[in-house]
Amino acid sequence: MRAAEVSLWGRVRDRVAASDPGLLRLAAGSRTAGSIALTLAVLAVLGSPVTHLVAGAIASMVASFAIREKQRPRQAVTLALGLAVALVSVSLAALLNTRVVAGDVFFVVLIFCAVYSRRFGDRGYALGLIGFQIYFMSLFVGATAAVLPGLYAVLAIAFGCSALVRFVIVYETPAGILQRLREAFRVRLAQLVSAQMELLDAGPDEADKVLETVREGTARLHETAMMIQGRLEEGTADESVARLVQRRIAGAEIAAERLGLLLLSARSAERTSTLTLHLPGAPVPSGGELPVRDRATDMLRRDLGALRMLVLRPVGEGGTAMSHVRNRLLGYRDEENLPSASAPVQDVFRGIGEAARAVMGLRVALDGPQDESDDSPATTRSREELDAESAAIEGAEEGEREEKEVPAGLRPTTRAAVQVSVGSALAIVGGEFLSSQRWYWAVLTCWIVFINTASTGEIVVKGYRRLLGTVLGVVAGIVLAALVGPHTWTALGMVLLFVFAMFYTAPLSYTLMSFFVTAALGLLYTLLHRYSWEVLVLRVEETALGAACGIIAAALVLPVHTDRRTNDLLVTVLRRLSEVTGAAVEQLSGGPGDDLLDRARDLDRALGDLRSAIQPLTHPITPMRTRRNTAEYLVALLETCAYHARSLAATAELLPTHPSIAADPRLRQACARITHNISVISAHVTGEHCEDAVETGPSIASMLEDAAPGSPRYGRITDRVLRHLQRLDEAVLGLARPLEVPVPEPGR
Repeated sequence: MRAAEVSLWGRVRDRVAASDPGLLRLAAGSRTAGSIALTLAVLAVLGSPVTHLVAGAIASMVASFAIREKQRPRQAVTLALGLAVALVSVSLAALLNTRVVAGDVFFVVLIFCAVYSRRFGDRGYALGLIGFQIYFMSLFVGATAAVLPGLYAVLAIAFGCSALVRFVIVYETPAGILQRLREAFRVRLAQLVSAQMELLDAGPDEADKVLETVREGTARLHETAMMIQGRLEEGTADESVARLVQRRIAGAEIAAERLGLLLLSARSAERTSTLTLHLPGAPVPSGGELPVRDRATDMLRRDLGALRMLVLRPVGEGGTAMSHVRNRLLGYRDEENLPSASAPVQDVFRGIGEAARAVMGLRVALDGPQDESDDSPATTRSREELDAESAAIEGAEEGEREEKEVPAGLRPTTRAAVQVSVGSALAIVGGEFLSSQRWYWAVLTCWIVFINTASTGEIVVKGYRRLLGTVLGVVAGIVLAALVGPHTWTALGMVLLFVFAMFYTAPLSYTLMSFFVTAALGLLYTLLHRYSWEVLVLRVEETALGAACGIIAAALVLPVHTDRRTNDLLVTVLRRLSEVTGAAVEQLSGGPGDDLLDRARDLDRALGDLRSAIQPLTHPITPMRTRRNTAEYLVALLETCAYHARSLAATAELLPTHPSIAADPRLRQACARITHNISVISAHVTGEHCEDAVETGPSIASMLEDAAPGSPRYGRITDRVLRHLQRLDEAVLGLARPLEVPVPEPGR
């Protein structure tokens, strides 16, 4: 019974870790709700009126979510500065309360400064946000000069409670967050292997659905790897440890993605394109025929389950049986240990062996040395390779980092500050016509739709989601207000619940977040005895007005059209792709070493920015279906290119330590065509006068043979490097047609 309970608890813990990597959303929701609860408790003990309770709840919420810095000392300094900014903001709001014109003008100036301050990093972002939100809080509770002393005390209590919760109660350290992210990576890796097992056995009717699950699992694993990358600097002891963890995470991610491709090929009668694993809706190749049920495929199913078990094995557990399983899987890295089967199925066994090696390397890097008493010769050799890689990483000097590029022309923060100021001015004027008392809701919406957006299309989509969430929240607010009535503490308890839900769901759905915000506000209005059907309807009207003003300002004032932004980001992705491919091939050709994995992660970050920017083009409400399909296809092709570039970078970094990989100067010629084609595509995207067409020609392997007749084809480079280069070449050529780049006709 006890074992069953432990197993059940372990499964629940794994599900939570996978759904919320690093428990970052849980911590954010708990920290904010806890800060509000503590503030309300202190104010209640002091006998504060309901108005002060509402002001304290809003202030503590702002003090909690505005801080984005990772280092705790910097968080403390920003929180202290934030209190000073809050005191100034509430003072000015109270003093200007009776001066309508002066108050409105100052509000617009404050909005400009709050947005412009983001150019100064996380601290500027936090202080600007606190200044704006506290001014809004003052308008919400109707602050006047007479109540300022009481509000000063409320702000001091709210910020103090926020600090206590952040630094004592919900205690988080960078190392602890990184540890939880590692656990999430492990669980998501196991989930991906489980989905791959289902893909192997899925029938024709369910194969496409299972393939979509594999795509989702691959994307989720990559998301977690990127989150770990962002926490390595603060969460590890030194630079060499960070590089080692980065290498192992990248190796495990690449091995898992490659295993999925090999499984797809095993189901198909032909070679599977990497694009199949990245393009939503792409069917399983060749109708998804099942492999013949024989001894080899039965072993394959068994070993996929064993690989999943290795991934999930807790530290210190296993024993001889687990060592035997690990030795068997690692043995597939040797040709003589492969079972008799078709070539595609044998490739899957090789992929399982490489994945098992990646899992062992990940475990050693994260959990320290392991028991080696039951190692087989294949396992010993894998350990020696991993040790050699670790020694090479520790001995590598930190490369120089490139300086951040400063975009030409107007800074994005300046542009956004001007746009949101104009939009807010329009919202103030329009909001006054709707309500002279609650016009600030329109300004708040206009402000919010500009947060974390950079193009007109993004603002349209965010405004639509804000309005939808608000409408649904109003309906919920009506029901809750009728149920709660005058019960103050019941209403405050539900507000806490909604605040937690708001921050827990914020990264998942902006519509859900808006729903919880509006439902909570309905309860706050009930507490302030301002609730009515007309107030909630007005909330919807003001939200629609604010979203419209934001869209108008974005479209007419210094506009950044979605096409322009996506083109700029596409060029950045192509440039990063060219850099990482060129550097990897140069190293594989015998050139000097470089920090390839950092370059690969720069490519991933640029691709993530592009993926976010095209959301207006791929959103379900867009009427341009062909354009949406083209955008999805381009992103899938770029993800395919990024996968092969990451694989080349990881292979090149193994060059000094891996016995089967040696430099081959012939690779430079193959890479020259790829980088040339990327440059041609970039020139066409930027609108430069370019009449060049992309180059086509023979396969990469035949180019190498022609470059050095009689030389061994696979003597000094691995077959895997050739395949990655060939498929990267094909994917880059695939980008040309949808981007209307000239492609030579076959035979010309």
